[in-house]
Amino acid sequence: GRESPARVGDVRPAEVEAVLASQAAGGFLSPEATQAILTAYGIRTPVARLARTAAEAVTWAEELGYPVALKVASPDITHKSEVGGVRLDLGSGVAVAAGFAEMVAQVERARPAAKIDGVTVQPMVAAGQEVIVGALQDPHFGPLVMFGSGGVEVEGLKDVAFALAPLTVAEAEGMLARTWAGRKLAGFRGTPPADRAAVLDVLLRVGQLAADFPQLVEMEVNPLRVLAAGKGVWAVDGRMRVALSSNHPHNDFVDVAGR
Repeated sequence: GRESPARVGDVRPAEVEAVLASQAAGGFLSPEATQAILTAYGIRTPVARLARTAAEAVTWAEELGYPVALKVASPDITHKSEVGGVRLDLGSGVAVAAGFAEMVAQVERARPAAKIDGVTVQPMVAAGQEVIVGALQDPHFGPLVMFGSGGVEVEGLKDVAFALAPLTVAEAEGMLARTWAGRKLAGFRGTPPADRAAVLDVLLRVGQLAADFPQLVEMEVNPLRVLAAGKGVWAVDGRMRVALSSNHPHNDFVDVAGR
């Protein structure tokens, strides 16, 4: 039979329950809610602060430390870079203020109907390989984990593997072996080896999250930035969608503590 899935011990399902209870309507979760859920399951995300004005963006950048990245915060925009909603590596207050103004103007031209809440300010994360990790609830198979090439490559390459959640360590290893994204973590063309163990760990955590919370119908971390061996990973950007509440009355929830 199937080897039993690896259970990650240091996860905090009660925190996820609380976040989901506060987001009652269903649909896409706010970036703050998504970040809180990833954090509760031990997946590292860069600190993010919402700025409503250029001046506020500069204040956050000073506090977080340069260089910073800016991303448009809008519930209506899923792929931010396609509408000019991302600015990277801004090294000064002048650059942040200008970046804020240009970006908001560009996004408003591209998507005039979108509601813009402001701009997220984050410290720049060290360079590394980029992969995508996700999960979805399949109507026939139940929770599935997805892994493949991340960042801008994801649409073009179709380099992706799926496995049933929660995963065994062998299944997580198999997802890396079956994809170019996974194989190149060992190093390629002069790129040093990346932290493969940290990627396996995130796959197990995402699989457990998807299995523990069937009402999370879809989640995606893109990109998951994989630093050099031993340096870990960062979930640079994530999104999650929750089933509309009518499909999942609260008494259907799995008691994740197994009581």
